[in-house]
Parts: sequence; structure tokens; C-alpha cells
Amino acid sequence: MKISKIFLSGILACLCACNCTTDKPDDGQNTPDTPDTPTPKPEVVTKDVVAYVTTADSRQQFERSTFNFGKPGSMSPYQVSYDKSALAAEPVDGFGLAVTTAAAYNLLKMDPADRTAFLEETFSREKGAGMSLIRVAIGASDFCLDDNYTWCDKQGLENFAVHSEDKNYLFPVLKEIYAINPDVKIVGSPWSCPQWMKCQMPGGNSWDVSKFNVPVTDETTYNSWTGGRLKPSCYDDYAEYFVKWIQTMEAEGFDIHAITMQNEPLNPGNSMSLVMPWQDQKEFVKVLGPAMDKAGLADVEILLFDHNFNYDGKQGQDNYPLNIYADPEAYKWADGSAWHNYGGSVTELNEIYAANPEKKIYFTEASIGEWIGGWENRWDFNFLSNCVVPDFSTMFLGVLSRGGRGSVLWNLMLDDKRGPYSRHDGSCKTCYGGVTINSADYKTIVKNSHWFDCAHASVALKPGARRMKIKTFDLPSGLEIQMYLNTDNTVGVLICNNSAKEQDFVFASTKHTVKYKVPARSIASLLWQE
Repeated sequence: MKISKIFLSGILACLCACNCTTDKPDDGQNTPDTPDTPTPKPEVVTKDVVAYVTTADSRQQFERSTFNFGKPGSMSPYQVSYDKSALAAEPVDGFGLAVTTAAAYNLLKMDPADRTAFLEETFSREKGAGMSLIRVAIGASDFCLDDNYTWCDKQGLENFAVHSEDKNYLFPVLKEIYAINPDVKIVGSPWSCPQWMKCQMPGGNSWDVSKFNVPVTDETTYNSWTGGRLKPSCYDDYAEYFVKWIQTMEAEGFDIHAITMQNEPLNPGNSMSLVMPWQDQKEFVKVLGPAMDKAGLADVEILLFDHNFNYDGKQGQDNYPLNIYADPEAYKWADGSAWHNYGGSVTELNEIYAANPEKKIYFTEASIGEWIGGWENRWDFNFLSNCVVPDFSTMFLGVLSRGGRGSVLWNLMLDDKRGPYSRHDGSCKTCYGGVTINSADYKTIVKNSHWFDCAHASVALKPGARRMKIKTFDLPSGLEIQMYLNTDNTVGVLICNNSAKEQDFVFASTKHTVKYKVPARSIASLLWQE
């Protein structure tokens, strides 16, 4: 029988390195001096396998190649056999980058043709990487343009309305993304509830970990964006606030896949923040779930936690989602949990998944920035060298192998001054986006490590993909391989080579043999029709 071949359009990524900047005043030297090479028109491909590779030394950046199946019995030092009949239970939902109003602002400063080309390269399934999962703030985040806000800053839900910053910046960009890929899914997260719903933390708004476990008894309004607790008397109103936000977004044509109840609930110091210990979230989800169900929004997932693997070191907050699952009523409404990696290890998910494998797991935030070792030597530093391989290992392969459904990183596009960012204390002024754009021309871009990580995962693993059982033979240290079966019967392979040597592989089933050489310190994605 003749084996069918597949057409897979490609992408050429930029051939430039990205340099980290400091907080010094802009001297004109922070602008990337090597623009991305324009992506040529896709070539017609008739070969069996398409491969993409990104190396830590920046020599290959999402570089595409094609080749034919090998002959049965091909030999290699390392062999991987796979069986598409043995699949993991958890399907992949997707991968992508957060779209903040700061990212939207930068995108809208671009020439429309340039913006379309970049968005197609990022989100299109036919012309680009096909990223399909994004995160947006419910209200402002630390990457907003003007001031902190929610959609109901004046007391009373009759005052609920779309904020102008979202209407003027976020919505137009989301509409362009959906025109390119209508299957994109959104995870929404608030940085704070409206101030009129807040009260001060017991014992004062401090980092005192002992105060995180004290119930709220004084509901005196706390007029601050930073810290505070949710008033128990406002649970119903806040649940309705979520309902109204979801309904408004979906009326605009945006698919809300999931919401979290609070970004970083154990961090009282963010420019916009709300302390929500697991005790509060357990009670609130029992109000939010029924409210969403009553409004016909039961298909929107409610995710717990949305914070670090180490629970930010807060005493009494370990096993945050497991504590909530232990309550039968809360368990019923909680669909899963969301995680960040600013503290702790991805191995924390071992316990989370083992205890409740039926509950979903998502990775929802990680950033790159000047806290990463070596940034001070900005002329020699680039995020590919330092981040692309270890981050792919942790936030993609590490999460997926522990029941994860997808990963979203922070955030899509910032300018060469790392902004725009909130003027308020607690905002991140040293973060870099997945892409850096030159604020002098809003045309020249540099793709950073997180864009490549998301692109590699997205191009090989489509929504609905399931991990296959594989058998490896004596793989050397530093090598990780995962294989997936997509719903269109294509095989997607993710490879992470953190070793100092290039490695030869043979992937073999009863039907096909695929030979591939992966460079040293690189990540790679392979795709073929099974």
C-alpha cells in the first residue's frame, strides 16, 4: 500500500540573538540591531517528515527541514519504539503566550501588514506555529497602560462595564488572532477583585505567613489595589462579576476555556493583588461554581491556585489544591489547578497528579528577565543560551509528563524598554516578553526563548493530542523525548537535548522508521503522518 505523504508548511525564524538590557536610561544601544529575516512563502513539501530545531547557540532558530522515512532495521546508537495504541488519558489543550494590554499596545503600533505577518507566524495552523492557548487578565495586570482597574470599580454590579483599555487595545488584537485561528482558547485570571469587595488582612496587610490562615472577621473596606482579602459578604457579587466577564467576552467572540480565581493568591505585594489562601478559595469556589452553572457556563473550567510550585513558602498553604479537593462540595466545582515556576520544582506536580489524576493541570505563567543569571553581561547574554532548553524541559515536557494539558507563558510582546508596564510598585520592570519589539520603529523584532519554546510545542502537538507509550534504549543523560498522536493521525515528537553532544535517533513503529540527528543543547519538534 502506498504511504500517504503530508503537506506541512514551514516557518523560518529570525537569525538574530537577543540581548538583555538593564534599568539604565535608554542610550540607543538597547535596540536589537539584527532584524528577523522575513518569512518566505511556504514551499510545497512532498517528503515524509518535517523537523524544526532551535539551538542554544542561536545558530538555528526554529529552522525547518524535511526528509523521508528510513528503511526498516536502520541502526542508531539510540532507538525509540512507539505504540500509538497505548495513549495517555489526558489530551493536550494547547500552548501559547499571554496577551496583556501592554502586548496589545505594542502590536497595534506595528504596521498592519507587519502585525498580521507576526500573528500568522505565531497563531496560524497553516502558515505558522499554530499556538492555540492564551491567557488574559480579568481587568488590569502589572502590564497595563494607564492605571489599575477592574470592570466594576464603582460599587454595585449595575456599574459593570468593559474598561476602555481592554476595549481599545485587547479586543482588537484578540479579534485579529481569532480571524487567524478561530480555535484559540483563553484562560482568564484576575489580579484583584474590585476594591469595594476587599477588606484588610487580619493583623494588617503584611508578609506575615501566620496571617494567611486567619479567617476574615473585620470587613472594613480596604481601599488599596495591593493585598487585602475578599469580603465573605461579597462572594455572591464576585461570582456574578466572573459570570458577567465571561458572558461579555464570549459575546465578543472570544472562547473562554477556563478561569482562575486569583493570580498568585499567596503574593500580597503585586501591583494589583489579593490574598486568597486555600481556605478562602475553598469557600468561594462553592459559590462561583453554582453561579456559573446557573448562567449556562458549566463548560468553562474553574482552575484552583495559579501560583508557584513551592506555595511561595507560606506556612499552612502547602498542597493548596489538594486541601480544596478534600471538601466534597468544592471538589465538585473545581476542574483542576494552575501553576507558576517562580519558586519550587515541577516535581511538585507528581503528588498533585497522583492524588487526583482526574483533575486537570495547566502551567499558566513564567517569565524571562534580568533576574536570570548572567544578564549583567548584556552584550554577551541571550535568552536562548540560558533558557530555551531548560525551560522547555521544565514547563513543557515536565508539565506534560505529569498530567499537564498545556502551558502559557508571560507575555507575548514587550518593547525594548521592557514595557509598557504598570507605574505602580510591585509591577515587573525587569521582565521580557516572548518577543521584543524595537520602540523606535515598531517593526524590528527579536524572538526570545519563550516564543521558541511555545512554537516547538505547538507545531508538533495539536489540541487533542495524547502522549504515546514509548520504549527507549539506554538514552544518555540530558536527553528527553516525548511522542504524541494527534487527532489527524500525525505523530508529533518533542526532543530536548541538554547534553553537549549531538545525538542520533531512530524512531520506529511497525509501520515507519524515522532517523534524526538532534544538535547539542537544542530543542526539536518532528511531525509525520502515521
